[in-house]
Amino acid sequence: MAAPADVAAIAPQLPLDKTRVLQEGVSASEGAQKITSKEGQRLNDRPAALIAEDIYKSFGTLEVLKGVSVTAHEGDVISIIGSSGSGKSTFLRCINFLNTPDSGRIVLDGEEVIVRSDRKGRAIGADARQIQRLRMQLGFVFQSFNLWSHMTVLGNVMEGPVQVLGIDKETARKDAMAVLAEVGIAEKHDAYPSQLSGGQQQRVAIARALAMKPKVLLFDEPTSALDPELVGEVLRVMRHLAEQGRTMIVVTHEMGFAREVSNKVIFLHDGKVEEEGPPADVFGNPKSERCKAFLASTL
Repeated sequence: MAAPADVAAIAPQLPLDKTRVLQEGVSASEGAQKITSKEGQRLNDRPAALIAEDIYKSFGTLEVLKGVSVTAHEGDVISIIGSSGSGKSTFLRCINFLNTPDSGRIVLDGEEVIVRSDRKGRAIGADARQIQRLRMQLGFVFQSFNLWSHMTVLGNVMEGPVQVLGIDKETARKDAMAVLAEVGIAEKHDAYPSQLSGGQQQRVAIARALAMKPKVLLFDEPTSALDPELVGEVLRVMRHLAEQGRTMIVVTHEMGFAREVSNKVIFLHDGKVEEEGPPADVFGNPKSERCKAFLASTL
């Protein structure tokens, strides 16, 4: 049975030769360029986990991202808000190369991911091994869950560590049960996705991301596909992860989460960062008229 359409972003990365990747090196330090951000690698003594600078992305003549820059320090919870079509999801997909940026720089745990141009000026992503290393450190949670329907809950969570990280099945099973317990769904480990509610499926998707022990968690509208009564259970898990000190970048329309859980909020408009700062400033005293109008329409 075919894997979900966005399987490239979630572990396992089965289209790549896992044996070659494991043998030729998955260390983020091997051959890496150690980079210092223009903004500085540290803020309040917390190292930068992820830096994305001047990210541009167009689809044909449509310019979706126009120089978006975000730095996430370890333990940051950054919420990205904005109207539909503002570029929020495209930005996340550029971070892990589901969409190749046209230009810009991405630095993850000190390693710069190279974006270069071919002879015709078209953007070319980093080589497959570097993208593999990147994705292994980025947990991506989609709005549509993207679970393998032919695998049990436990199988979905074990697959990445076994196939990509080369962990033995006994250890992977133990670790998978631990993260399933962490998100409150261990009792469903033998169930199939079709037997779960939307909220339960999303919690499995979060557990699958956690099983890879990522440096940063990326959430793309994780509650938008859920019925209203199921939203709370997913947000509670995300709040728990934030309290643990996980580094998270969350594209969301849940303003309560952005305001109460995040330590930084970014408002995107027309592919640009229109407003950013602590939640108290963005929600309590926004400087941008567009941000004021957006918040007035959503709060």
